[in-house]
Amino acid sequence: MDIGRIEALALRPSLAAPPVRVDGVRAIAFQGLDGDVHADPLSPRQLLLAGTDAYDAFALPPHTLRENLLVDVDTSRLVSGTVLQVGDSALLRLMFQCEACGHLDAHHLGLSTRIGTRRGMLARVLRGGEIRPGDRIRVAGAPLPAWSDDWRERIVHVLDTLPPASVITYKRLAQLAGIASSYCRAFPGMIARLGPRYAGKAVPSQSDIDLPRWDGRGLFDPAPVERLFSAEVVP
Repeated sequence: MDIGRIEALALRPSLAAPPVRVDGVRAIAFQGLDGDVHADPLSPRQLLLAGTDAYDAFALPPHTLRENLLVDVDTSRLVSGTVLQVGDSALLRLMFQCEACGHLDAHHLGLSTRIGTRRGMLARVLRGGEIRPGDRIRVAGAPLPAWSDDWRERIVHVLDTLPPASVITYKRLAQLAGIASSYCRAFPGMIARLGPRYAGKAVPSQSDIDLPRWDGRGLFDPAPVERLFSAEVVP
């Protein structure tokens, strides 16, 4: 089922660089967009889809939302776990709504408060392929497990997935949950409030605890996802 089209594309070569409009991007399976700073196999934030309706509603200059894919879709209505086919071959897994952070206020005073859930939807690449302006966007296959928009619930999910007799560092926990590393200072108190079941599961990077440290591999794209790759892609 078609839900929209790609209106424009952009890449950010570094965190300090502004988005650069491009005529096409190459999506790499489980990695992200070739040449973009957010390409990371262990991140739920590989790319951002933002809607033209948000730009129109708030009269925003181009690239204000720092999206990779500008789409003619109301991204606030997109559902986590949905798999989208973009163009002829790329498959994207929708992860969670992107939080409206304070940098938006540099473009429009108070925008981070007013925009709400219309900042955009974050996604991971399940199947690679070329994406160009004008490409169709459609729902493809059965949905995958949803991820919460609430970062605290994502932290719990990652900890619940931790393999037995292993630990995860605070820095890796932040990466896998899709939040800034500055949140790490809140982890000890937050995890303590979760109760004894979670005690000792996450540790500082400098901890000398003698247990394997989980890097998160397998968290996002478990074996059932492989069935998507054996399915015929809709032409």
